[in-house]
Amino acid sequence: MSDEEKKNAGILDDIKNATVENVMKKFETSTNGLSSNEAQKRIEKYGLNQLEEKKRNPVLQFLSYFWGPIPWMIEIAAALSLGLQHWVDFIIIVILLGFNSIVGFFQEHQATSAIEALKKNLALKAKTKRDGKWQEVEASKLVPGDIIKVRLGDIIPADVKFIEGDYASVDQAALTGESLPVSKKVGDVGYSGSTVKQGEMNAVVVATGEKTYFGRTAKLISKAGAKSHFQEAVLHIGDFLIFTAIGLVILLVLAELFKGASAGTLIEFALILTVASIPVAMPAVLSVTMALGAVALSKMKAIVSRLQSIEEMAGMDILCSDKTGTLTQNKLTLQEPIPLGNNDSQSLVLMGALASKEEDEDLIDLAIINGLKDKSVLEKYEQIKFIPFDPVNKRTEATIKEKETSKTFRVTKGAPQVIAKMCNLNDKDKKNVESKIEELATKGIRTLGVAKSVDGQKWELLGILPLLDPPRPDSAETIKRAKEHGIEVKMITGDNIAIAKEISKELSLGMNIHRASEFFTGDVEKGHLPSHIIHQVEQADGFAEVFPEHKYEIVKALQQGGHIVGMTGDGVNDAPALKEADTGVAVSGATDAARAAASLVLTAPGLSVIINAVEEARKIFERMNSYVIYRIAMTLSIMFFVVASMIMFGFYPLTAVMLILLSLMDDVPIMTIAYDNTWLDPKPVRWQMKRIISVSTILGLFSLIETFGMLLITMKWLGLPKSMVETALFLQLVAGGHLLLFVARTKKNFWTRPGPSAPLFWAIVGTQIVALLFAGFGILMPAIPWYLVGLIWAYNGAWMFLNDGIKRMVYSFIGHTADYHRRFIDRSRGSLHSHGSRN
Repeated sequence: MSDEEKKNAGILDDIKNATVENVMKKFETSTNGLSSNEAQKRIEKYGLNQLEEKKRNPVLQFLSYFWGPIPWMIEIAAALSLGLQHWVDFIIIVILLGFNSIVGFFQEHQATSAIEALKKNLALKAKTKRDGKWQEVEASKLVPGDIIKVRLGDIIPADVKFIEGDYASVDQAALTGESLPVSKKVGDVGYSGSTVKQGEMNAVVVATGEKTYFGRTAKLISKAGAKSHFQEAVLHIGDFLIFTAIGLVILLVLAELFKGASAGTLIEFALILTVASIPVAMPAVLSVTMALGAVALSKMKAIVSRLQSIEEMAGMDILCSDKTGTLTQNKLTLQEPIPLGNNDSQSLVLMGALASKEEDEDLIDLAIINGLKDKSVLEKYEQIKFIPFDPVNKRTEATIKEKETSKTFRVTKGAPQVIAKMCNLNDKDKKNVESKIEELATKGIRTLGVAKSVDGQKWELLGILPLLDPPRPDSAETIKRAKEHGIEVKMITGDNIAIAKEISKELSLGMNIHRASEFFTGDVEKGHLPSHIIHQVEQADGFAEVFPEHKYEIVKALQQGGHIVGMTGDGVNDAPALKEADTGVAVSGATDAARAAASLVLTAPGLSVIINAVEEARKIFERMNSYVIYRIAMTLSIMFFVVASMIMFGFYPLTAVMLILLSLMDDVPIMTIAYDNTWLDPKPVRWQMKRIISVSTILGLFSLIETFGMLLITMKWLGLPKSMVETALFLQLVAGGHLLLFVARTKKNFWTRPGPSAPLFWAIVGTQIVALLFAGFGILMPAIPWYLVGLIWAYNGAWMFLNDGIKRMVYSFIGHTADYHRRFIDRSRGSLHSHGSRN
């Protein structure tokens, strides 16, 4: 531990042992918090509440692109060209080296900027008291002396000392290794990065940023730049192609040396061929495509916390959606109160309002408070103590003091079954309450019970508060759209089964709604569900009376059924399910803990945001897919053509300069792949490397035949000299390669919509014009007649249609094979399910 770290640890130990009054005095603050001006001064003094990220020097970052296996090959080739006094080769090789470095630097900058933008969107917020008023600020703007409020689901944004409140149960396992949450009370210290599991307290910030006990703040994005399974697999293919290219080059060098070729010229050519053939830009292209796709998603109000979650979203086939706020409007309105006994409607609403806390901005609390005809009546009472809602107890409770008489009493509101149980009702009253709840539930109306206690022991049920949360106007249409995309939506709600069925009916989700406890009773060990239960879970349209732990079990059951599962959530107790799901979705307004566990964070409410995100994810996936197919096909085609023609025909089919120009012209359109329009697959898409290899290998094989065809036409039919044959083959590879990109970019016919994006189209047109001018006017190569330029283009145009037809046939064959296997698996699973149910 450094002296600075020892000093910081010592300060925190002093704060632990100090009284609240002494700590407040030390940081020159009060329960009213700091002023905005003072907070700004302290930011200048203490710095932002974040770790200083070491940023790479842009000059050194750019120079790094001249260091590594690929740059070394180019640099050795340049040195050999210089030694052999091949001046044109040398200049073009240096241009290639510079161009590759600029492209790599630019693409990395794009990806880094995109990830930084995502981090800003997912930055933690904190509720702090500034200028005497509670307000939300970025956690990075907190300073020592700030008064903050932490509550259920919050990630504590700095080291703090608790100064007000009853208690807070804090999970600091990730920081201290303690397996159980620790109960905090006034005077205790809370650590940055720990999570509030229960309770609500006010605290004073005592350390920020690198001065915190653990020297770091909680971060929502820990793996924003991590590679997906798809990228990892593609990089393995890239390695395979590199080794294949090197193997073929070694074979070529040995064969040519045996024939007595010049070693220097041959090695120079071999190095350039290797660089021109292997997919050097593949990792950068995929990173940029993913990163720019993530930025596009953020503009659609869906922020990915990890780039690899884009792949998981694209493959999602079941979405378990919360009812409240996702399928419904989350705009609760208080309906006609139902008082019991001698109570009237407004006194019932008043007691419910006293069991609420307006500053917490909870939607249920605000709906009840707004139900008061005269809010000034609240001024007659003082809320001495407040216990917020938590998913376990399912109620709030407050201790109230009546100002005029100084009498105190307690009020509580929450799930009517929970409140009724506290009141020890007789059978008649119990049945009466249950019938009212059931009657309202059949109309899709939620209910809350309200009770009062004078002594804190005996509770009196005052009545029922009905709350209406109608379905969102776009929910039914969005669910229909989801089904068209091959996504089954299952409703998840904590409400009773009658409410769930009514909402499900309105949204045309289906009426096969089950209580979660029917399947998940705790008798079955998690992760080992029998097949018949998995089948029933798959067949269900939704689940009612769901507790947070049920969500985890629902996800596990569906995953065991072979599904890629999405799960929405907003609370701290939803975090395990969100983390377990293939796509955990933190809905708009979710707690910090839920956002930290989720792979997709929504900043706008509604199911349509999720479905829009899935559509965009599939487009991103398709762009990467089509690029990889094209790149593999072209690598195989170029390598095998050059090596085979040199060994078979005994001449260089392309000069070193032509290979360098070919590499440069290939890089230009590839840079625009991330912006391409793409076909939206109507079904979930998954990584299928066998399909990618099959399609790309067959396209590469036919491209090889196409290029050999042009070689035979120019050599045998037209009888051109070898120098003009080389130019013709250069134009052939540029034109044929880029037209193959048009073919590979879609599973459909290349002329169907959506067509290529403007950047991709004009990048290809531009490079084609440059290649045509080089060949026609003899720039850096022997000129060929214009009739031959036209012939090459006509030849490639015909092959474009042929390659497109071959591609369609391959996809059709793969599709039929996949359907057969799918039907076989479904029949097998159906047999297992029926056998399991009989057992």
